[in-house]
Amino acid sequence: MSTQIPVLLDATSLPPSWGGVARYIEGLLTGLGELGVSLDVVVKPGDLERLRTAAPGHSYHAGPALLAKRPVRLLWEQLGLPRLAARLGVSAIHSPHYTFPLASRRARVVTLHDATFFTDPGVHSRLKRTFFTSWTREAGRRADALVAPSRATARAVRDAVAVRPDIRVAYLGVDPAVFRPPLPAAVETFAAAHGLGTGTGDDTGSGSDGWIAFLGTIEPRKNVPALLAAYALLRTERSARGLATPALVLSGSRGWDEEAARLLDTPRDGVTEAGYLPLDELGAFLGGATVVAYPSLGEGFGLPVLEAMASGGTVLTTDRLSIPEVGGDAVAYTEPDARSIAEALGRLLDEPERRADLSGAALRRAREFTWAACARVHLDAYADAGVVTGVAA
Repeated sequence: MSTQIPVLLDATSLPPSWGGVARYIEGLLTGLGELGVSLDVVVKPGDLERLRTAAPGHSYHAGPALLAKRPVRLLWEQLGLPRLAARLGVSAIHSPHYTFPLASRRARVVTLHDATFFTDPGVHSRLKRTFFTSWTREAGRRADALVAPSRATARAVRDAVAVRPDIRVAYLGVDPAVFRPPLPAAVETFAAAHGLGTGTGDDTGSGSDGWIAFLGTIEPRKNVPALLAAYALLRTERSARGLATPALVLSGSRGWDEEAARLLDTPRDGVTEAGYLPLDELGAFLGGATVVAYPSLGEGFGLPVLEAMASGGTVLTTDRLSIPEVGGDAVAYTEPDARSIAEALGRLLDEPERRADLSGAALRRAREFTWAACARVHLDAYADAGVVTGVAA
């Protein structure tokens, strides 16, 4: 039997793709359930059954149908959300994605996922940068408790804005039922569905086998143009040595990276844009890849890195901002320029034993990141906001 705590979690910001913040909200609710804790959750009507099925045991409430429209959701957040909190009699509102009620008699807990709006503003659109920096500043002034997904993000927020409460660092978790080493049959099925081979990419000849995976929204900070340039260099250099190169497969929706879009709109040898893959294919995509390449310029946490590690992937990434907190010594690192990425990819393709060592280390490290551990930190944040949980976290 769970302990109901007086917190209302505003889950109306779940994106249609069910990625990013949705993984965080679903994971947090699952982790709280594992700790025997339940709370009130408000959600858009279209997301109600899916979230209730994914994380049962909480008290779910459907918001108005018009919340699917973002301007309406933001207005309702200011007017309707405090009224719902008053009706439910909760002590605090947890706003898990930057924005929160500016006027509320309830304590406010706010999650700030990313500080690259301050540390690397050029990788964001002006509108997005202005929106999120403004809300981060307001959260620093008004929130009763703050949560960030990494020490790097918490430190960058403190450096950029005046923060009244302490910032609790709650590392994200990973769902082992989805992200785990795939069975060979699952890899073969995925490869066949997408026209890919299942080998290691170390064979010689004119054809390629296996794939190099990229997972993430194609936005400037993901550094996709450098990855594409690196891949072209890699193919040329390996071809000169009589070696095949695995295909480069990019999964994720297109964001606002105009340079990447222009490059991807031109056919490129060996490059496939798979678009948004369903969740149940991601384990095979990441775990079945020869290498997972994620040359990001900076992350608030770096969930794709963790998900690839949990799937047994060999990960090549950068040491920017939070990523080393996730990858530790279980991933390979590169500088974010095309030449460095190409050289690092080439070394990994040439060293199957190193890939196997990294894969094993990644699996072991990924087990340290659980949603229950994430939930325990959130209970501390709720206590910071004056919520009496009655739970030994």
